[in-house]
Parts: sequence; structure tokens; C-alpha cells
Amino acid sequence: MLTGRDSLNRLIGKRRRYLPNRESLLSAPIQSSLNLCNDTKNGKIIPDDETEKGNFKAARLVTCPICGSDVPGDNHMINSHLDACLARGTKRKLTQRTLLQLNFSAQTKDQNHSNETKLSTTNVFSEGPVESLEQNSICGLANYVAVEDYNSNHWRSTENTTSHQRINCDEKTPLSSPHINGPEHDVNVTVDGMSEATLQTFIVGRRYSDETEIKIGAHISLSRDPNNVKDPNAIKVFSADSGCCKVLGYLPKELSEYLSPLMEKYSLSFEGFVISAPKHSFDVVQIKITYHKIESDNENDDDIEVSTCLWKRALHVARSAKGYPSSMIKYQCNFNLLIQEVRGNSRHLFKADEIDFLESFSMLSEDSQRLFVRLYMRKGPWFRLSNISYPEVSNSREAVRELTDNGYICSSEDTNELHDAIKDICNLLTVSELREISCVLPKNCHRGSRKQKVIASLLCFYEDSICPFLPKMILDRTGLCIRVSSKAEHLIWRAERLFFLNGEQDLSAFLLVDLGIVKYPTYNCIIAEQIFSGLCDLLAYEEAIELAQIMDQSLDENNIELVLRCIMIAESRMSSSSCKAVQSITSELANTFHSCFSESWVYSKVVLLGISFLEREQRFNDAINLLRRLLSCFTCDSRRGYWTLRLSIDLEHMGCPNESLSVAEGGLLDSWVRAGSRVALQRRVLRLGKPPRRWKIPSFSESIKRKITEIHVQGRPLNCEIGMKSWFYGEDGEKCGVEQLALQYYAGEGGGWHGVHTESGIWLTIFGLLMWDILFSDVPDVFRGRFQNAPLDLATDSFYIVRKNLIESQLQKIYDGMAEEILITSWESHVGTVCRGVNWDRHSLSELRAAVTCIGGPCLAHLCRHLAQDYGSWSSGMPDLLIWRFHDEYRGEAKLVEVKGPRDRLSEQQRAWLLLLMDCGFKVEVCKVSAQPVST
Repeated sequence: MLTGRDSLNRLIGKRRRYLPNRESLLSAPIQSSLNLCNDTKNGKIIPDDETEKGNFKAARLVTCPICGSDVPGDNHMINSHLDACLARGTKRKLTQRTLLQLNFSAQTKDQNHSNETKLSTTNVFSEGPVESLEQNSICGLANYVAVEDYNSNHWRSTENTTSHQRINCDEKTPLSSPHINGPEHDVNVTVDGMSEATLQTFIVGRRYSDETEIKIGAHISLSRDPNNVKDPNAIKVFSADSGCCKVLGYLPKELSEYLSPLMEKYSLSFEGFVISAPKHSFDVVQIKITYHKIESDNENDDDIEVSTCLWKRALHVARSAKGYPSSMIKYQCNFNLLIQEVRGNSRHLFKADEIDFLESFSMLSEDSQRLFVRLYMRKGPWFRLSNISYPEVSNSREAVRELTDNGYICSSEDTNELHDAIKDICNLLTVSELREISCVLPKNCHRGSRKQKVIASLLCFYEDSICPFLPKMILDRTGLCIRVSSKAEHLIWRAERLFFLNGEQDLSAFLLVDLGIVKYPTYNCIIAEQIFSGLCDLLAYEEAIELAQIMDQSLDENNIELVLRCIMIAESRMSSSSCKAVQSITSELANTFHSCFSESWVYSKVVLLGISFLEREQRFNDAINLLRRLLSCFTCDSRRGYWTLRLSIDLEHMGCPNESLSVAEGGLLDSWVRAGSRVALQRRVLRLGKPPRRWKIPSFSESIKRKITEIHVQGRPLNCEIGMKSWFYGEDGEKCGVEQLALQYYAGEGGGWHGVHTESGIWLTIFGLLMWDILFSDVPDVFRGRFQNAPLDLATDSFYIVRKNLIESQLQKIYDGMAEEILITSWESHVGTVCRGVNWDRHSLSELRAAVTCIGGPCLAHLCRHLAQDYGSWSSGMPDLLIWRFHDEYRGEAKLVEVKGPRDRLSEQQRAWLLLLMDCGFKVEVCKVSAQPVST
């Protein structure tokens, strides 16, 4: 895997089917001092179709078993392509079709955390009226409802639990979105002094009903269901007309979150009646409910304030839900919500006709909306209409007609569409159908069983005009074919990008939350500044993303000419003016993360990947020029350490040791060169700077040459192959790796240590739990959506600077020995909630408590401070093992061990961590595992 490839894949995310700027990007003249392409024609490149055709005729192609594409048959290209496919495969999202067919009724949360989760939700309102509720509870996921204030750009969201949080009922914040038309509720009501109030909502969960038929006007009553495994706040709806109190369903969990504490703690009882009868037995049922307040002499002002806030939130949830038809399916509702929020928050990033196009989606019939979302979430790009059948879409053909009329899909009836997509439509045919077509063609047409071989043969006949009727023969078998239109896909892709602010998340994030698989943390979204100031900035960023995708696809296809051209385009667009603009933002530490959303940032990733490619091709001179270009454009960037190190190494490859030494020495004067890169440069200076090049010994010489304790362990090897992972027989005779063998040694003759093989995992988990409240504290602009697991500035210098007082206060508590208490509280409050670095499944609470106790407050505070100050540089490369042992019930000691196999050596990042940990007071050592000598 080329350096930077994985990072570029995460930036690109799901590959787009159509790149609107591809032709203009590749055909535009390049103003670059580099000339990487030796075979270009007047600065232009051969079109893809000609290139693919030439490659097909000139080289032996093989079919990739993972992605199904054809690649050149030499071993090097096959292996490189498989590596790339497998790397991407590990990051694939869950199949959208499978998720949708689950009907949102399946798995609950991991049962391993059910007890802790129940504790953190059922005891929400038992800790005191103000302590547990005054702070805002708002910015979760599944039950998120946007609350927009267009004057202050301050908006919030609600989570499915309000554990250890307080509700912020700032009267200046409106309680509904202006884009939602809901029932007229009296929002300014207070519970104090009122005997009753009403709201309109729905009965959901009808599959759990004891009564299939419900009539308009039927009386209902509500009752808490605290033992519900899916939602501890659940509220059952009973039929009040029947003497046996049959269950009709449940209230929506978004509403139950606020009504359940009103019923339990504030003694409110609810009753109501049905206002519309469902068409089908499992459809949601519209109801109107009224609460009756039971008077109490023990209420104080705090109770009244909190209960009023809860009621206001319940009214807001009811109003927001009213904005969507009761028959709207969840994924359809999620899609509409995404479009609505983007239209409201990023309207300035769309043209007038684009806004009209997005707004027209809500005017489509429900069948059309559902079918479009289904097609958009599938791989495609083309689909046979005869194969499209969804139970929730009653009339697919009518929906296709409406979508076509409104420009959301295109069909094979368009001859232009058919000519450009003949290969994609061929893939819709079965092997038997392809054989039928090949049988009527000349005898030299391929008639094998490999689908891609048959398609390639048919396309050759079509391109050579031997079979001009091929499109008709294909459509005779497929019938009408459809695909999402280029305009619709482009605008929805943009909406997703603005909504999630990354390429790794898509609509499946909604589904994972609705299914209870993922729960996001609680935080406030306080937006003071837009990421994209205008449409021009966004279009430039989108164009850069397109170039990154072209670069990635070109590497997959081994299209060297196109790879080199992408490098040149990216380098030329990192102009001095754009880089200065980026640096003017990054120099303001509070907004450093904004640079990640600039075109220059994306182009720098393309260039970095290009440097790795050129180094692999041993074109070191070109790589050196690009590295110098990066260093000159980005003067305030945490990647400068890696760039400087590569520049020094490549100069040495070119036979320029003096210049390589000078670059390394200059890099050590750069404050942005940190962690492993700094250690690597220091070691290069010591190696290259020997007399007569340098006579003076650097001041860091003694520190970098410090002796790290080494322990040698011998074991019986299972394999001795170079390039393969080393395996040994463990003490129990079972197969194990070097880390497990080292743990067995430390547990036995090594001193009775307990421990875990964790690398960075346990440390990032401990950091996340100890600093949870700081990670999700109120800081402007760092939280912009409901699906974030960390603030946007976590990996930047601004994270520590902006929160310095909060962080230092927390570090003092840790230093004073309160880490275990903080850890337990954080675990019980947030168990199962996603947070960057925190792994709830890999480490138990008992392991974390033991580790924290044995490490001690001073060492732990030093470690957390380094992570807070530079999370990006120090979040990887930590030692393999954390081991500990107790001296008594409250005292112990801990040690960190880096394990190395017979042919391994320390990386520079690992060496930097070991030296840093020694400075922090940790006990560290390197355990070297080797094979036992063979006795003769």
C-alpha cells in the first residue's frame, strides 16, 4: 500500500459514479514546473475509452475476484490491485438493501453493556432536580431534532438518553424549525399551575399490539415500561375502552425520552383518544393525548423549571414529527431530514435551480421518494426495471415515470445514455443471456463461462462496428433500464458531504442509529462561522475531491500516464495564493481544522500519494521537487515532519548526503516537526553529521542515545519465513504470536504481572473516558452535525489551547489520584456511546481500573497532557503491552513493553514513545523474542 493511499480513500469515501468535472480537469492546460508525463500530447492525455481499448488489445487481462474489474496480468500489478481492493473492503459499509429490509426492528444494543446502559438511563432523573437536568441534553443521534436560530447560528440536537446531563431551556432559542409545519401547541405553557395540556402524536410499534382494529375516537391511556430492553424510557399505549387494557403500541421513543420523567418524577398522568384510523393493521396511529397533573406540596422552583423544560421539549418533538406524514418510512424520513437540514443551513452553497430541484423532492409521491432512496443507496449505476420490487413501493412503474419527468432518474430509452453506458448495462445480463447474444455473433466471439470475458468480447465487436445492433439485442433481454440522473446524484452527494463533513459516512449512519447498533454522544452545536464561505469555495473543494478519485482509480487500473497527470494537476493548483489563504486560517489556532476543507488540503494529499508512487518507481528527483513544493506551500502543518524526513531520505538516495544533513538539521528547527519524525531526523543528524561533516555533537545526542531496557525471551518457533508474521508455541502448547508469548513470560517467570496486548487502544480508551466532558464541551464550530464521535479540532493544536483551563483542571484531578473515580463515572454514564479512540468491547472496566490504579496519577496526567496537546502525532505507535501487578489493595506498579520478533526492529514513532514515556516517569522496556537454539 502506497503511503497516503488509505488516507486518500477515507477522504474520497464512496466513489461517485459520475464526475462532472472530469473532462475539464484532465484537458485543461497545466501550469507546472514539473513535466512528469513524457508521452503526453500537447499537455493532454488519451481519453479513457481509447486507453482501455488499447490496454485490452495489448495486454493479457485478469479479473479481480474482489471488485470484478480487469487488471493487467503481471504479478506486480495483480498483487498491488488486490492490496488496494482488500484495504477498501475492510471499510465497506453494511449493505444498504440488507439494512433496509431489517425494518428497524432487529438487534438491540450489545447485551454486554445492558446493565450499565440501564443504570445510566433509568437513573437519569434521580440525582437531583437541577444537577441532572440543567445542562443541555441535546445533540444525540437517533432522536435528533434540529433547532435552528438563524440569528445566532446556534442549534442543538437531542439524544435518546439524558444521562448525567441538564436540559438547557434558553428562551432565546426557538423550539422549532421554521421549515416544519406542525400542530399549534402552546409552547409558552408551564407545568406549574396547570391542571392539563394536550399534544398530538402517534402510536408506533403496532406489531406488538394486542388489538389489530382501532377506531376513531377510541380512548387510550399511557403507562411506563421501564423494563423494555430496547428503550428504558418506553411508554406503552393501552386501550381504555376495553376492560382488559389491551396494548395498542408505544409512543415514539423521541417523545418518551421527555414524557417518561414527567410521569415518574413529576406525577403526570396521560390519557387521550384516537384521531385517525390506520389503513393497515401495522400502520402508525395518530392520537391526541392530555396530561393531568397531580398536585404535590413538595415541589420547589427547580422542579417546576425542569418539568417545564421537559414539557417544552416534548412539544417540540411532537411538532417536528408532525412535519412528516404518518405513513413515511424511516429511511424515507431520514433522507428528507438530511435534505431539509442542508437546505436550511447551507442554502448559500446551492444555486437557485439546485434549491428548487432539492425542494421538489418533497413534492414527489411517497412511492417515488422511496424508490429513489432505494436506488441511490444501491451500487448500480444501472438497474433493470423488471427486477425492481420493494414491498413499500406499490407501483414501481408509475414511480419511475414521475422520477423521470422530474429529472431524478434517466432511462435506457435515451439513445445518448445507452451509447455511453453500454458496458454497465451489459453487466445487468446473466451469463446465459450473454451467451445467447454471443451465439449470433461471429465464431471468434468469446463464449466462455466468465461473465467479464464475454462482456469484453461483445464490446470489442461493438466498438469495431461488427455488431452495431448490440444495444438492441441487450435491451430486448433486459427490458427498460434506469439509473439515478447525474444532476440528482451530484446534488445528493453534495448534500451528504455538507451534512456529514466527511466521505466515510452516508445515509447508513441514520440506519445504524435507528437499529440501535450505534449511539452517538451528547454535545451542543454552536456554529459561529461557515466552513465554506461561498459556492466558489465549495466547487473548488469538490473539484479537488474529483481529482483525488481519478488518481485513486488510475492507480487501481495501473494507468501510469493518468497518475502522473493527476500529480501534475494537483501540484499546479497548490498555488502560492491559495496556500497563503489556507495558512491565514490555520494561523488562528481556534480554526485550524478549517484547512481540511480547502482545495489545497485535498491537492496536498494527492501530491503526497504521488510522491510515494514516484519513490516506488525510483524517480527520486521528481519526488524531491514535490516535497520542496509541499514544504513551501504549507508552513503550518503537522505533516511537515514526515515531508522533511522523506526529503532528507530521498536526497541521500540521490547521492547528496550534505544536503540531506542540512535538510534534517533545518527540520529540527521547525516547531511543526514532532514525535517520530523528530526522533528520526535527530538520528539522521547523528548518523550523517559525523566528522568531517560536523565536529560539534548536537545537544540532543545524550537524550536520543539513552539506553532502553531490553528483555530477551526464547520460544519454540512455528515458522521461520522471512516476511511472514512470527508464530510460536505458547506455554500451553497452543499457537500464539510474540505478544502473547511475552505476556505468558511476564505472568510466570517474569514476575507475576497481569496485562493486555493493547498498543494504542487502552491508552486512547483511558484518555477518552477521563476527558469525556472536555471532548464534548461547548466550543464554537467544532460540532456541526449529529453524527460526530469527536470534535473537529481534536487532532489540532487548538484543541488544547481553546480548552486549556478545563484540561488543566481535569489533569490536576488525575494527578491527585481521582482518575479511577472519574473513569468509573464516565464508563457508567456513557457505556456503548461511540467516541474516537474508545473501545468498549476490547477492555473491561476492571482492566481499566487496574491499569489506572497501578500507573498512578502523576504519570497518567503527563500522558493525557501530551495527547491533549498533540493528539494527531501521539495517537499511534504506543508500546504493545501494558502490564501491572498489585502490592496491596490500593497500590501497584505498571510497565509498558514493546515486543519485537526475531526480525523486527523499533520504528521511529515507537522509539519516540518509549523516550517520552521514560520522561513521564513510566517504566518501559523492549522484549525481544527469539527462537530457542536447536540442541544437537
